[in-house]
Amino acid sequence: MTKAIYPGTFDPVTNGHLDIATRASKLFDSLIIGVYDKPAKKLLFSTKERVELWKGAIANLPNVSVEAYSSLTVDYAGQSGAQVIVRGLRMSSDFEGEFEMALMNKSINPNLESAFLMTNLHYQFLSSSLLKEVALLNGNIADLVPPNVLAAFKRKLALP
Repeated sequence: MTKAIYPGTFDPVTNGHLDIATRASKLFDSLIIGVYDKPAKKLLFSTKERVELWKGAIANLPNVSVEAYSSLTVDYAGQSGAQVIVRGLRMSSDFEGEFEMALMNKSINPNLESAFLMTNLHYQFLSSSLLKEVALLNGNIADLVPPNVLAAFKRKLALP
């Protein structure tokens, strides 16, 4: 049985993230969405909220679960029994950073593999940071996030 993790901050989950998770769920027997608890950036949603947003978004994927973690991702993968770390790539600039990270992870845990999925062309421009900026300026993000995330944005930002 092949178990994978899809780690990230996910502040918030976007349709691009969901696309990667959905596709990865078809490649692995079990997929854990790992919501990183201690990022070095300002968050809009708490860890608990980000976990709940993911749970709502993946409700139709029976082999996918969601949990928070606060350790090194490579250590979290080992503790969860995962053999693979899944990452999404939007453009070539993503590849450089992800390649370095994969090599570092491999040096720490030689048994851990990295799998990179190319983002759907429809979401290639999409990032959580850009999405939050558009939402804060009352832009339409309805086609960019799952319905439960759109509702959470509206509650959090008191949007119409």
